Formats: sequence, C-alpha cells, structure tokens
Amino acid sequence: MTIDPNTISAATTPFALIDEYSAIETEKEILFSMHTVFRVDDIKQSVSNSRLWEVQLSLTGDNDPQLAALTHQIREETQGSTGWHRMGKLMLQVGHYNQAEELYNELLKNASSDSDKAFIYHQLGFLKNDKGQYQEAVSFYEKSLEIRRKTLLEDHSSLAPTYTNIGLAYNNMGDYSKALEFYEKALKIDEKALPSNHPDLATSYSNIGAVYYHMSDYSKALEFYEKDLEITKKALPPNHPNLAASYNNIASVYDDMGDYSKALEFHEKSLKIREKALPPNHPDLAIS
Repeated sequence: MTIDPNTISAATTPFALIDEYSAIETEKEILFSMHTVFRVDDIKQSVSNSRLWEVQLSLTGDNDPQLAALTHQIREETQGSTGWHRMGKLMLQVGHYNQAEELYNELLKNASSDSDKAFIYHQLGFLKNDKGQYQEAVSFYEKSLEIRRKTLLEDHSSLAPTYTNIGLAYNNMGDYSKALEFYEKALKIDEKALPSNHPDLATSYSNIGAVYYHMSDYSKALEFYEKDLEITKKALPPNHPNLAASYNNIASVYDDMGDYSKALEFHEKSLKIREKALPPNHPDLAIS
C-alpha cells in the first residue's frame, strides 16, 4: 500500500495509526476514514502461496482526475429527481433487483403525478428486462409510453430510450421483426434530435445492425454496423472497448458471409484495441 503525503489534503484525514489503542498489542492497526479511496495499481499471485493474491494500492487525492471522472460518471448514472429515485437507480446498477422492485412499487403507490408514474413504469421495465422477464418488461415500458404520449409529440426525444428498450426486450425474446419496429422508431427520433456524431445515434445503428444480423440479412447488418463504426471512431478515443466491439460486429458479419479475409482484418483491429484496453485475463480478449 502506497500513500503519497502530497495527495493528502489538509482538510481531511484519510487514515490513522491506532496501534496504541488496539486490543491486540502485537498488531499494527490502521483505521481508514469513510470515503477513503484507493487505486488498484497491480494484482498478482503470491510467489509463496498460490492461493493468495497480492494487491498493490495507492491512495487517491481530492484532485485526482480519474477519481473525479469516475465520481461524475456514477452521479450521471444514478441521477434522479428525488433521493428515492436515485436510490432505485443505484439498486439497479448493483443488481439488487428485488429491493429495487419493492422500492419502485412503493413509489408507484404514492406517485403524485403522471410523470412520476411514467418514470417508475420505465424503471420497472428496465428491471424486468435485466431479470429476463421480457414480456413483463414490454408491458411496463408500454405503460410508461402511454402516459408520456398524452403530453408529448410522437417524435419527442425523451421517447427514444423507451422505444429502444422495448426493442431490446423483443430482441431478447427473439422477436426480431418487433425489435426492428421499435429500434427504427428510436432511430427516427435520434436522427432528428441528435448531432450526426452522437454516441446514442451510433447505438441505434448498432442495435438495428444486430437485428438484421440475427435475421441473416448480412448486407443490411453490414450497412448499419458501418454507420455505427463511422460515428464511434469520431466520438470515442482509439483504444475504447466500444470501438473494439464495433470492429468485432463487422468481423462477425463478414465471417458469416464467408469473406474470411475481411473478417480477419476487422477481428485483428478489435484485438489490437482490446490488448491495450483490457487486462490480459479478460474474457473479451479470449474471444478475440
């Protein structure tokens, strides 16, 4: 464990040595403050005992840019109009589906507005989809849509995520024609509402490409995967895992089309990124 004194703010005390207060005199004890955050620098198997792993940690500081970026991302993923809404999102993020469902059902009983009900129905749909209960997911998403359509235009930008999620649920059920129907509705909105290089637009293209791929319409799949790749190359850094996924999707299409030289070309591009972006034992690297 490494602690750089220069990273410690004068206003905080991240840890304290408490040997003299320990109940066991032979132990060297350190008490860490809540919210103390360490970076994992290295993980390696112990030389002396193969059942143990050694983890090298270093203390982060208040001005650490990576910690600030991570904190910002967590806040973005769990934002909500109320503390309860944020709590529900956090439960979904960590996979506590039963607790999240209890919370959302209770919030639904006490919802004071249609907008609250629409949001909760959408979150319940998201929850059911993650649990593999796809038909129930569609039902909740449609309840959310029904409420929102009363006050919004058919092409309002806030409807696109729900159309996308309904498409995803149908895709997971193997109903590709229905998946395509809703993915295309989302794409129609995204193309109007978003700039041409927006990552969400790339996601819409990728979703449609995946449906065509499952339907064995490889020329259409390739068309949409290439649109996804074009945006992704502009929107993301060159070693981003999502870019590797885009290359891999195109490679899979060429592979099924029997164009193995092109498939190899794109698989190698995907592998090159994953070798840089992922740890050596990551399963995606093994797939590449």
